[in-house]
Amino acid sequence: MASLPAPDQPLTAKSGRVKAARRLARRASRSEHGLFLAEGPKALAEALPLPGCVAEVFATEEAGRTHTALRHAVSDSGAAWYTVTDDGLRALAGSVSPQGVVAVCRFLDVALDALLDSRPSGPLVVCADVRDPGNAGTVIRTADAVGAAGVVLAGNSVDPYNDKTVRATVGSLFHLPIVLADDPVALVGHLQAAGVRVLAADGAGETELFAARRDGLLEGRVAWLFGNEAWGLPEELRDRADHRIAVPIPGRAESLNLATAAAVCLYAGLDRS
Repeated sequence: MASLPAPDQPLTAKSGRVKAARRLARRASRSEHGLFLAEGPKALAEALPLPGCVAEVFATEEAGRTHTALRHAVSDSGAAWYTVTDDGLRALAGSVSPQGVVAVCRFLDVALDALLDSRPSGPLVVCADVRDPGNAGTVIRTADAVGAAGVVLAGNSVDPYNDKTVRATVGSLFHLPIVLADDPVALVGHLQAAGVRVLAADGAGETELFAARRDGLLEGRVAWLFGNEAWGLPEELRDRADHRIAVPIPGRAESLNLATAAAVCLYAGLDRS
């Protein structure tokens, strides 16, 4: 294991390197450089196994002492570890209570065709116009939990590299493929042409979820299509899906929120035999 270099003078919020990293809080800057911020030792630990993912790390002196193993792993990976003052860390952290570590990571998204060509097991999860970073992050985390093939953020969905989205994934962003798609309608056609059965989660769907499971509709190469938090899936997307699946609500609740509905649908498809 490589020895750690002696710490330099801690960087402050006014340091050029900290200012450059801070610009990644803006989507335009992230897109320009292909980099994003991942906050916390958990996120860093999940990112490090991906070759070349971590570009550099900013951490307070206390965090450096607390997370010595992580610091060694960063050094062994070839990424830079910079000690920052508390104000320097706060300038980079998006949370109210920073965890002492912020990593600059390289974009992770992959091309849809590359994902489909690999013929992964598990369902593909498609979010169409999902705007809330917390919801998107939770869907990614749930997809990871059920062993999904990947997550597609389509249309006007939130940026997966938004700091709130990254935090909401709790490290799952680094565990499964992420695909970005501009046109959800074209995406559905592309999936169907590749032999993927597209299931639209729709409260007014003609097939009840557990009937769909009984009939084998959740098996094989499947993509679940989830819509916007407020208005769901547009009609043109619902109509293009192979099946429209409704989650039963025997109680008095009007509906389920997006993340909960996604979890119910994805877990219903697990093979427990």
